[in-house]
Amino acid sequence: MNAPSLSRREALRHLAAAVVLPVAGGWLGGCATSGRPTAASVVGTDFGRMPDGRPVRLHTLKNASGATVGVSEYGATITFIRVPDRTGQPANVVFGGDSMDAYQRGLPAASVIGRYANRIHGARFTLEGQEVRITANEGGNHIHGGREGFASKLWQSHTTVEGSTAIAEFRYRSVDGEEGYPGNLDVTVTYAWNDQNELLITYRAKTDRATVVNLTNHAYFNLAGAGNGDVLGHELQIHAQHYTPSDAALIPTGEIASVAGTPLDFRGFHRIGERIRDVRGPKGYDHNFIVDRRGGGLQLAAQILEPNSGRRMTCHTTEPGIQLYTANHFDGVHQPRYGAFCFETQHYPDSPNHPNFPSTVVRPGKGCQSQTRFRFSTDQSKW
Repeated sequence: MNAPSLSRREALRHLAAAVVLPVAGGWLGGCATSGRPTAASVVGTDFGRMPDGRPVRLHTLKNASGATVGVSEYGATITFIRVPDRTGQPANVVFGGDSMDAYQRGLPAASVIGRYANRIHGARFTLEGQEVRITANEGGNHIHGGREGFASKLWQSHTTVEGSTAIAEFRYRSVDGEEGYPGNLDVTVTYAWNDQNELLITYRAKTDRATVVNLTNHAYFNLAGAGNGDVLGHELQIHAQHYTPSDAALIPTGEIASVAGTPLDFRGFHRIGERIRDVRGPKGYDHNFIVDRRGGGLQLAAQILEPNSGRRMTCHTTEPGIQLYTANHFDGVHQPRYGAFCFETQHYPDSPNHPNFPSTVVRPGKGCQSQTRFRFSTDQSKW
């Protein structure tokens, strides 16, 4: 997660300089309009209350074409992303709920994951010569920040509009000892939604004591529309020649292996369901891919197309890895079997226990930052 620091204004300049992609105009929130573009805006509404009674706000980011993103103070969670298909008809492409009640019932959430995304073996690691023990919440291992990770916290929010970009910024302080992690960690997550239907997520963190940090968003996507069948027909390309093999508990072995000759080879386009039954171990994809990097900054990690709607999503990230997860736990009753995919941009799982992996250690005075950009568009042809 250690990347060159960019100010928010610099990040916005990156968005402004992006290539303009085709987007559908003439609709707003699913209703027909005159076709005249509107300015970017942010609207805040009540979203419910935390179990202890604290109020939660929802912010709706809207761009000039009318495409919208909802982000909640609960878990800094993306509650919806409404973008058009090739005919201009909008749909929500991420699983989410319209109130706190849905999330408290266990709805799959597009929340910020931390302090450490993915797994840490044995819920322990050595840092500066001292063993650190953290919460074991998956057997004897640690996953996604512990029993009450960042996804279940109430974040403070601030919103603004800068030029053609609608912005929501969320802040949370993880106190020293929370889930066993050392150091007071101040985290800022910024969502910036622009006129090219690009959602830029910027993660920043600083600490007063050496700790480990690995932040991501666990959005469950379906480009046909959330809840609209499975994603097995989505056509996927991942820009990764290697991955990190794992054991039966999905803990990396420390090896770096080639995807060649395996069901993990998405260097060319393949349907998600084409080889999913050939995957060993998990009942679907749940693997960390090593992003092919050519220099610094945002790198194209993956692109995916839903052929029927024509919706396309690209994922650029500064992170070294991306976890492909195919919602293997969806039971076919409450959610469609394989009804979503996740692109969890991240450092590798269990990095604190593998010196050969990129470091996730953050120290006082340095901080860390990463960025991930999801870009939505439509194409009439396969690219």
